[in-house]
Amino acid sequence: MQCFTELTPPTAVSHSLSLPFLSASANNLIVAKTSLLQIFSLKSVLAESNAAAEPSTDVRRPSFAGPGAQNPTSATLPRENRVQTTKIVLIAQYELPGIVTSLARVNIQNSRSGGEALLVSLRNAKVSLVEWDPERYSISTISIHLYEREDTQGGPWEPDAEDNISYLSVDPRSRCAALKFGARHLAILPFHQPGDDLVMDDYDSDVDGEVPKTLKSVDEDEKEIKEAAKTPYGASFVLSMLALDPSLLHPVHLAFLYEYRDPTFGVLSSHIASSTSLFHERRDTLSYTVITLDLEQRASTALLSVNNLPYDMFAVVPLRLPIGGTLLIGGNEIIHVDQAGKTNGAAVNEFGKSSTSFALADQSDLGLRLAGCVIEQLGHDSSELLMMMNNGELAIIGFKIDGRSVSGLSIRSVPESNGGLALMAGPSCASLIGRGRMFVGSEDSDSVVLGWARRLDKLKRQRSITDMDADEEIDMSDMEENVDDDDDLYSGAKTEEKIAELIPTSEIPDQADDYRFKIHDSLENFGPMRSITLSKPQQSSRTDDYDKKATGLELLATSGRSRAGGLTTFRRQIDPRVLEQRLVPNVTRLWTASVNRLSDGLKHDRLSDNLDNYIITATQIEGESRSTVYAMRSSGMEEIQSTEFEPDAGAAIEVWTSTNGSRIIQVLPSELKTFDAAQDFGLAQIFSMTDEATGAEPKILSASFSDPFVLLIRDDESIMVLRADESGDLDEVEQGESLLKGGFRAGSLYEDANDVFRLESDVEIEDDAGNVLMFLLTIAGGLQIFRLPSQEQWVYKADGLAFLPPFLTSDFSVRRSQAKEHLTELLVTDLGDASHKAPYVVLRSAVNDVIIYQPYQSPVPGTRDTALRFLKLPSPKSSKPSLFSNFDDDTDFRREPMRAIHDLDGYNTVFLSGASPTFIIKSASSPPQLISMRDKPVQSLTDLNTRACERGFAYVDESGNINFAQLPADCQYHTGWVTRKTVLGEDVHAIDYHEPSATYVLGVSRKVDFKLPEDETHPEWSAESTSFLPQVEQGNVKLLDQKTWSIIDEYPLTTAEVVMCIKTLSLEISEYTHERQTFVAVGTAILHGEDLPAQGRILVFNVISVVPEPDRPETGRKLKLISQTEVKGAVTALSEIGTQGFLLAAQGQKCMVRGLKEDGTLLPVAFMDMQCYTTVAKGLKGTGLCLMGDAMKGVWFAGYYEDPYQLRLFGKSTPHMEVLAADFLPDGKNLYLVITDADSNIHVMQFDPEHPKSLTGHLLLPISTFHTAAFPTTLTLLPSSPSLLLTSTTGSLSLLTPLTSSSHRTLTALQSHLQSTLPHQLGLNPRAFRAVEGGAEGMGGIRGGVVDGMVVRRWMEPGRWRWWGEEGGMGVRNILRQALGKEALDRLL
Repeated sequence: MQCFTELTPPTAVSHSLSLPFLSASANNLIVAKTSLLQIFSLKSVLAESNAAAEPSTDVRRPSFAGPGAQNPTSATLPRENRVQTTKIVLIAQYELPGIVTSLARVNIQNSRSGGEALLVSLRNAKVSLVEWDPERYSISTISIHLYEREDTQGGPWEPDAEDNISYLSVDPRSRCAALKFGARHLAILPFHQPGDDLVMDDYDSDVDGEVPKTLKSVDEDEKEIKEAAKTPYGASFVLSMLALDPSLLHPVHLAFLYEYRDPTFGVLSSHIASSTSLFHERRDTLSYTVITLDLEQRASTALLSVNNLPYDMFAVVPLRLPIGGTLLIGGNEIIHVDQAGKTNGAAVNEFGKSSTSFALADQSDLGLRLAGCVIEQLGHDSSELLMMMNNGELAIIGFKIDGRSVSGLSIRSVPESNGGLALMAGPSCASLIGRGRMFVGSEDSDSVVLGWARRLDKLKRQRSITDMDADEEIDMSDMEENVDDDDDLYSGAKTEEKIAELIPTSEIPDQADDYRFKIHDSLENFGPMRSITLSKPQQSSRTDDYDKKATGLELLATSGRSRAGGLTTFRRQIDPRVLEQRLVPNVTRLWTASVNRLSDGLKHDRLSDNLDNYIITATQIEGESRSTVYAMRSSGMEEIQSTEFEPDAGAAIEVWTSTNGSRIIQVLPSELKTFDAAQDFGLAQIFSMTDEATGAEPKILSASFSDPFVLLIRDDESIMVLRADESGDLDEVEQGESLLKGGFRAGSLYEDANDVFRLESDVEIEDDAGNVLMFLLTIAGGLQIFRLPSQEQWVYKADGLAFLPPFLTSDFSVRRSQAKEHLTELLVTDLGDASHKAPYVVLRSAVNDVIIYQPYQSPVPGTRDTALRFLKLPSPKSSKPSLFSNFDDDTDFRREPMRAIHDLDGYNTVFLSGASPTFIIKSASSPPQLISMRDKPVQSLTDLNTRACERGFAYVDESGNINFAQLPADCQYHTGWVTRKTVLGEDVHAIDYHEPSATYVLGVSRKVDFKLPEDETHPEWSAESTSFLPQVEQGNVKLLDQKTWSIIDEYPLTTAEVVMCIKTLSLEISEYTHERQTFVAVGTAILHGEDLPAQGRILVFNVISVVPEPDRPETGRKLKLISQTEVKGAVTALSEIGTQGFLLAAQGQKCMVRGLKEDGTLLPVAFMDMQCYTTVAKGLKGTGLCLMGDAMKGVWFAGYYEDPYQLRLFGKSTPHMEVLAADFLPDGKNLYLVITDADSNIHVMQFDPEHPKSLTGHLLLPISTFHTAAFPTTLTLLPSSPSLLLTSTTGSLSLLTPLTSSSHRTLTALQSHLQSTLPHQLGLNPRAFRAVEGGAEGMGGIRGGVVDGMVVRRWMEPGRWRWWGEEGGMGVRNILRQALGKEALDRLL
């Protein structure tokens, strides 16, 4: 009985697509990350030209990595430094109970948004058609199609449908889609399209006779579609590819082609299986066939066929005009096929021409490896293609076009100086998102927005500039935009003619240096995670340290491949960089003020005017409240005295600046005071809350500011709005009758500068105060919005806010079963980073739940108008979710309201103080995340901007200290964790932490050329003359210092030797004294090729102290080799076993227990024959229990005996599975074995010899199975916590937590209810997705399955379940906190 929870979402991008999705004019990017679907929009922002004009040569840390490097505005950038860059902004994301295999765009009729639809194919031959619903601001599923059936299966020797790759291809004119699934099956899904045969302008009635039905007008065709077809698609059908053409016995790839009247696709296939080992007998086995479809007759016709193609071709790339035709991609060559079947090809390395008899042009000097490359056209009207290799290198493919025929092609590499190495690893997909912009997704590195420019454009601009007057000011960015706009007026050959007219032919460059590539934006990727380790944070010696106050443990994982290889640090909470600390006793709140000392009242944008000058504190001393003002000096805080500011007037509730910083407003419980900043806090006005008519003195509870307005919420449930005039004096704004009645609990002011809410008042407002909106939360839980200064009538009203509906509208109707939430706070503010900010409505309840609503405009049916709606965002995946925070016993901290921070290292955030201080942080490419701060409790926090603490914050901790701090440097927050990525530029295979020396031991490798050595027994080796050498991995063991993050020592391995595993072990070094010492054991594999057996070594290192290098104190530690043992077979796993300090090594097909002798040898004392390749071997610490998993048979549970030494088998798993990772999961008196296999499944097993089905313990009992959707890499038992941490190749972290019987019953019932009530995107079934065919369903009905934490953590979405189970003792909240592993992770990390 366990619960599986995904802690961080997947980050590796597998598929991408560009299309107008939100509307007909939108430009959206759809990204699929295995089981996560994200929708982005594109935004142009200004950036500095020195980072954009020249490609960056530092591939380790791009300049755009963090939001702290703000994008300057047009007012702060000089005109000559303005350059437009493209950023991606997240619109929505959806967790799918399925694995995406393809994305395609379809132009359907009468879509809700007016844009195109999205076709998504998933594993197990599923296809979902979705569109954007602007009324709900979400995707809407039109249909789902399932094609996996028993009658589509072939013979018993053929693989199952789930073992075959399924992918999707759509006709360019959206007439049909084809899903290739199974071994050789094709599902055709037609779409209704008006006038999809011929246009009426091309029809001649005198020649062609009467107009056929297919040539009717578009209006008649659309009318028939509306009447005859209720759906945008027709009846689908499945065809066997052998029925299309008997030669398509082994299909490789297919894609629909351009420029054909009927739906036509090209298929790359062979009639016999291709094989590298049978190369001499099966040399050119592939064929390319073009087949056209007749959708009405469900028939096909083969138009042309090109035979005897090279055997290593793997992809069909259809090309748009002006090129046309198809590009066939092979491992060593590229071949273009036009519509007539004419071919032109080029060999890109020495093996290209020698591996085929097909005629190819010789370009072997390029030395390219095309396996796994991705090709995309450089613009819709471009005649050149961009080819991205698997190692990240870029190349340009050009075509020689004679008329409309391709007569040749050429390939040229992009030099590094022009951004040829902008990509750090191989791409997985590419999508053209605009002129000179392309999104490149990757599963091995960060996905990026790649931009490019041509030197031709620069030459044209230089010519036009020389014709201008020398005294005229020129904006280079405007020149570039104008050139692009002019180019949009032309297409195809006209663009080339225009360039030829501007530049003589001799000046047109024919090399790749006319393209200069740069990176505009990125999506960070933490996958693939091959190895992880837990360590204790150390105080760093760097100036950007964020480890000074770090406690607990941090998680370090390997990430990336090739030049993107590196390490990623994960932390649950924010460790602020405390720059200064001042002890001010009894401080409860504080504020900062940036004042303008000039008396002109104008806004000044100099840096000195934006710095904070004062800190105002509120103190509580023996029941008396005081306020104190401190000036920010170069020496620190200095209390200001002898002013008209009265400390004894009481503690302030809020402090704000108005009139462009010339006035300071102090809000006290019974009055407001304004002070003149130019006169050193000279008292300017006192505004009392006493009602002159009634004599009542209501107290102020909270206040909100938006210059020039002040909103006051008072204890009699009334409000008051004040306005500052030009001189800064406050005056009350007249209220309407609805506001005079009162009944308000909270409120917030927001200046809608971008008119996001689009609210207009019925009363004409002739005012220059701006678009300031007043949001009020009523006692009954409703929302009212007023547009100031008018308070006569609300401009928007929604009475159902307290019911927290998924979509809040003005006409929301309450259901009888819905529960009402007790809301206490409301804040409307911008969230985002320097690239993009947007308003959000943040609510806090009485139990400290945080609910976030996003405003959007919904179209009104039948009109062109829009209506304001609010979308409730899903519960953020945070390190400390607000729903688990308990403030019932913390009334003092609850008095501090939510605080909006407008520039916190580039972020616009919201802070919640208290026992669990939390930031709400959002970046442009991620949803809002709740991340707690480690230093707690925090009584108050405010933003701070000084020369010593730029764009930081000040907060009051539990001890009453005022801390000046900043966010940790180079950190990201888009996953809900604090992450910091360090790129090493090499593949990192394994990692472990050596605690005595505070260092990390890494096993890295890089690709090197392999040349045959000189050998007397093989004289033919000396005749090797090829310059295109094969590449092998060259391993290395490196020592990384934890404080400086620098490599301080390394141990090189032999050629073709790579590190398979690294483990820090406490080994016995003397059999007499039984003394033990911490060593680092390294297992390696020496791979000489598939024709030679693998060998391996076990290396034991000690980290010793030496004399450090000058000015590098961290180099005082080195690796010292203690022992090395050569073994037969690769050493794939190492673990400590028993209580005597021995190690367990999986070497080849055996597992051996070895002990370290005093002479440095590893003596084997016991072994077990595994019979096949061992993937995992782990021992339970402090015991002799161990488990071993292999690649074929499953997992073995054994015990190690010390007297006599032996390994004894206890039990095996029954099913045959490919074990990737395994570990023990202790749960009280029970001990479970958890295994992950190659199908992304989790198997929970138990050794129970008393159970009759275990055959007296020979078989391990299957308890439960669960599908994870992510390819697992490691399983780690967390220390001091009965939970397992899972990592994957997609970059996600997951947790498996044991449950008690009562908790399991509660969550199972909750899960069942949510699965039947919550909406499921794409029409998928979450219950079927997690189920494993043939998996365990429990034994005897007393043991349930694994609870899906991804479903149960959505329990806050349906209102009627919010309080379910609270009266039953523990309650759903505490059960979920335990099940999702929050308590364990908070203590540990």
